[in-house]
Formats: sequence, structure tokens, C-alpha cells
Amino acid sequence: MSAPAADVGVVAIGRNEGERLRACLRAARRDAAHVVYVDSGSTDGSVAAARALGAETVALDMSIPFTAARARNAGLAHLRRIAPRLPLVQFVDGDCELREGWIAAARAFLARRPEVAAVCGRRRERRPDASIYNAACDAEWDTPVGEALACGGDALMRIEAIEQVGGWRDSLIAGEEPELCVRLRAAGWRIWRLDAEMTWHDADMRRFGQWWRRSVRAGHAFAEGAALHGAPPERHWVAETRRALLWGAALPAAALAGAALVHPAALGLLAAWPAQTARLALRARGAPRAWPLAALTVLGKAAEVQGALRFMAGRALRRPSRLIEYRRPARGAGSPDA
Repeated sequence: MSAPAADVGVVAIGRNEGERLRACLRAARRDAAHVVYVDSGSTDGSVAAARALGAETVALDMSIPFTAARARNAGLAHLRRIAPRLPLVQFVDGDCELREGWIAAARAFLARRPEVAAVCGRRRERRPDASIYNAACDAEWDTPVGEALACGGDALMRIEAIEQVGGWRDSLIAGEEPELCVRLRAAGWRIWRLDAEMTWHDADMRRFGQWWRRSVRAGHAFAEGAALHGAPPERHWVAETRRALLWGAALPAAALAGAALVHPAALGLLAAWPAQTARLALRARGAPRAWPLAALTVLGKAAEVQGALRFMAGRALRRPSRLIEYRRPARGAGSPDA
């Protein structure tokens, strides 16, 4: 095992992650000399557990609406106070565990490519076979290798680049990393995805309702991202928002309105959903669980449009967005924080 990297800090964020957080922080302490944990109102002993593992802790003021973006900004600010000369920071969610060797590989890549602001690798679900929803997450994390438009919540980043563009947008309840990457690329930086194992992730999604809420959150992020950066040439998440509106709202509305006003045969428009499911499954060319994953992708458009409309209504009424959570607190957490 190599010694912890002296030029890398880790910022982990979490809320009620239990044993997942302990695994996250143990791996972070193994790989980096400075580790900051930012807690967002946990009641499961997370702050005490983080301190016991040697992490610096930051407890957010929960009288101010929580977002992961706000937590990352707070973690980076604390890291800068305790180690002002660090050039690199690894961000990681509290339900993720860094893979051994990842930081070394990512550091080496950034040393060779000074124009790259952020580098990410392969995030994998720890238990993809536990549910079809976990499997859907694992497929979602399998993004193309090479230059990318964005990274996710786990990434090794240059602190200089983050500070140049002003950090994360605190108000975003989801999609904060791609939005940051839009601004990084506009400033001339590049984003890269390596063919390397980066983190284990534990979605722990066992119920349909959890997956639905997560998809609603994605739709909200798509619509808000398009509102912020949808103009040419970026067109950030415009296509994703349009697909959600088409498949999740326009198609069923046209079928129901046509059946009511013209002829019941208009309900045949709904056959486009199973047809799209079949197209996606066949395109997967025999991949495991291709059919149920394709069905979730298509059905997810209805959830995404719910999230998109939720954002649009809030924007019209000038109401701030509220967090959309999909997972219950982890087990084995111990006593509540004081």
C-alpha cells in the first residue's frame, strides 16, 4: 500500500449514511493526508463516527436549505483553511468508497494534462444484483472513456479551476456537477473520464418508489440545467428535457385527448412506449437485464416530466426548489448526533 497523497485532500459529504460513511472515510484516510467530512443534519451518529476516524468535520447550518452543492462548497472552504496550499481535491459522496489506486492514477493523469480540471473513473454499484433499480444505477455509471462534458459527484479536481469559476451553485438540488462542468469548459478547462476503477457506490434501492423519486429528481435537474445553460452553443440538457416532455407528457396527453375528442383508436399512440422499450432492449444486444432496464428507461420519462414540471411551476411562482430524497437512513449507525 502506498502512503497517503500529501498534495490531495478529500471532501466527503453525507447524511445518515451509517456504515457506508465509515467505509468511505476509512478509504479516504488511506489515500489522502487531509480528509474533511461535511454533514447535513444527520441523526445517526455520523459526525461522531467521522471524528473517531480522524476526519475534520463540518456540520451545515440546517436552517438554510441543504443541497449537495452547498455541502461541497463548505467542505472545500474548510479544506482550504486547514491546508491552503493543496492543489487537488477528491470529492466523494458518503455512500461511496474510493478504490485503492484510483487517486494515484488520477493524480498521474492530471500531472500530464495541465488543461484538465477534473478527472473521474468508473463508479460501480456494490450490489447491482440486489434489485433492478441498483442495476439501473450501475448501467448509468458506465459512461464513455475519454474527454467528457461532465463528471459526477466523485471526481479528482484542481482547486484552482473550481475557484476560478466560483465553485458550485448552492441553490441546485441536483445536477450540480454537470452545471459546474459547463462553467469549467466555458473557462477553457477540460473534463476527462479514465478507464480506471474509481469508487464503489451503494444505492440501496429496493422499492419502486425510491427509483421513482430519484427519476423525478433527475427530471428536475434536466429542466433547471436547460433553464440555466440551454442557449446555444451549450444546449445543456435541452435534449434530455425535451425527451422527458415528449415521452412523459406530450405522447400520453395526445393519446388521451385524441381518444376523447376524435376516436378511441388514438389510444394506439401509447404503443410507442412498448415499441421504444423493445428498441432499447434490442440495441443492448443481449446485455444482462436488457428488457427490464429498457422498460425502466422508458417509464422513467413519466417521472422525469414530473420533476421538470415541478421545477417549471416553482420557477413561475418564484419558489425555491426543495430537496428530493429517495433513500432511508442506513442501518448500523449508532446513537444520534448531539
